[in-house]
Amino acid sequence: MKLHEVILCAASTSTSNAGPGLIAVHDIQSGSTLASFKQTNTSSRCLAVTESRDGLGGVMFAAQHEKSLLNVYNFQKDQLALKIVLPEKLTCCASDHRGQFFAGGTAQGRIYIWEISSGILYNAWDAHYRQVNVLRFTPDGAALVSGSEDSGVSVWEVSRLLDDNLQNELPVSYCTFTDHTLPVTDLVCGVGPFPTSRILTSSVDHTVKLWDLGARTLLTTFHFPQPISHLAWEPTERVFFAASSGDDGTIYQMNLFKQTRAGKNAIVEAIGGGGATDIVRIGDDDGSAPKKMSIQVDQPITALCISLTSSLLVVGTSLGTIQTYDIPSHQPLRSINTHKGLAITHLSTMIRPPDLVGHVNIQLGLSSGVGVSGAAGQGEVISLRSVVPFDRTRDPRKREAREVGIILPVQGDVPYIDPAEYPEDELFRDHAYFTQQMVPAASGANGVGAVSLQSRVAELETEVQKLRDQLGKAKNVNDVMWETVVKKVIKEGKGGGDADASEEPKRKRGRT
Repeated sequence: MKLHEVILCAASTSTSNAGPGLIAVHDIQSGSTLASFKQTNTSSRCLAVTESRDGLGGVMFAAQHEKSLLNVYNFQKDQLALKIVLPEKLTCCASDHRGQFFAGGTAQGRIYIWEISSGILYNAWDAHYRQVNVLRFTPDGAALVSGSEDSGVSVWEVSRLLDDNLQNELPVSYCTFTDHTLPVTDLVCGVGPFPTSRILTSSVDHTVKLWDLGARTLLTTFHFPQPISHLAWEPTERVFFAASSGDDGTIYQMNLFKQTRAGKNAIVEAIGGGGATDIVRIGDDDGSAPKKMSIQVDQPITALCISLTSSLLVVGTSLGTIQTYDIPSHQPLRSINTHKGLAITHLSTMIRPPDLVGHVNIQLGLSSGVGVSGAAGQGEVISLRSVVPFDRTRDPRKREAREVGIILPVQGDVPYIDPAEYPEDELFRDHAYFTQQMVPAASGANGVGAVSLQSRVAELETEVQKLRDQLGKAKNVNDVMWETVVKKVIKEGKGGGDADASEEPKRKRGRT
């Protein structure tokens, strides 16, 4: 089984009309378009994605620009699956990792939270004084974090937002961080269960702040030469990237650990952690500050993310280009220019969905190199995830009579592979395939990229020829069947004609 990584992006116009906006899936290695979903126009941080898992297909929620509409798409179809009318226009949205709840923020500082499978509006409250700019669920879905124009960052416990006994009370946040002095532009949740995890927040005040949710305190402030609009945090939390909001398109790399020498030994220690008074200034010329490492994109940056292997930085711009950079060397590797004239408003990476539209194998069912259930040679069809129109008002009676259909995942048929028993040769082969580096287009004809491309072309040509041969055989079988049936019908028609003629006078005499 080979895992393949893809880029999910949203491209949008700057007007309120639907126009040519779309959601597209690109191959991260070749940049080719695998699928596209049209009839949508989303702003930044207004696309929420639930990946395919546990036998259920993936779902994309796209809040429309300057409209109180939410478009819903399934990976299995390239057409609009559902259009939901919302109580207000959303300025940001998010869904939890398991695809159970959907949250949306508005320009009035209000936050809504729905259950996806039933459409029930569980809560709606005034969370901020001004517009909500960004919403994020923690990886375990236990908390919802919001950042606003009022420079505040609030953390909400999902269990309290769903509690029936607290529906008549104003929700109280788990904690609120108010150290930013200007509007919050982005936030990223770290790994780990809530509340032991950490979060990063960026603001127009030129700072990125690192918070500890367990202690509810500020750990470190990173001060940059320009306002920060987008963040990307590496999964091991050793480095993060901060993109400026200027037209020059500068991306700053900040390492959260540094290596020092104590005699002959090298010691790795964390940067910062001193609290509110601990400020790390990026770009200072004094020797105590970390060395400034940056990437110049030369275009306004509108989206940012890191690949699953933590080796590539994917950047979206306002001119519609998607550029990938090698993180260790900052070398540009590839540029996807299929969305020129639009602005890239969303970027994320994921394993290619096994139910992605346009990737169906006749013999194995859903293919693309990723088994649906992990069992080789089985073409199990993934079911569509249940999504119903969201309620516009809170209805306690509907909550009491709540009924949700659940499709249980397949159990017993999928063999479990113990990582300790994974064959070493297969482990290295699969790891090398998944983490293989992309080669720039400027590589020579004898380079590794050219050889890989030629082998792939040869493989595809062989497959096309095989399919043509199978189609020719099917046509021959169909022609033989058709000729046989036609000849038999004609022969029976000629043989039975005289008998019908002789019986006709008898039927007439019988009537007289």
